[in-house]
Amino acid sequence: MQQDHRAKAVEQWGDMVWRLALARTANVQDAEDVFQEVFLRFFRSEQKLETDEHRKAWLIRCTVNRSKSLFSSPWKKKTVPLETVAEIGVEDEYSEVYSAVLSLPTKYRTVIHLHYYEGLSVAEIAQTLHVAEGTVKSQLSRARDLLRHILKGDTDASL
Repeated sequence: MQQDHRAKAVEQWGDMVWRLALARTANVQDAEDVFQEVFLRFFRSEQKLETDEHRKAWLIRCTVNRSKSLFSSPWKKKTVPLETVAEIGVEDEYSEVYSAVLSLPTKYRTVIHLHYYEGLSVAEIAQTLHVAEGTVKSQLSRARDLLRHILKGDTDASL
């Protein structure tokens, strides 16, 4: 019975965690590592989480934290990623936009993903990331400007 419950949890929340991990890491293998670690922690902590809204917020926060710790690990600091081309399941018509989103710095990728892909409001993003609403608004604004320049092909867009 426990196995069925876990499978349902991964089915319900897995896509959200995977997409956020991929948006944060911009690397399929790293996103897989984050995904696995997040769900391991989720299954250990699940009894403390009372509602689906609480579970969703916890999973988003845990995914953000795990991806941060991945980048700060000594292994990541001393290795250089191989350039890989992988199919990540993005529809062709959106692949240019999604590639542009993945080229943004992590803080901008995160707010764009949470706002547009997960449908969170500015207030919800601020609460989840533990930052001020003004910070989220400015990051969204800067991310949109950068995306506009990237999609237009401007080479002098500064990060």
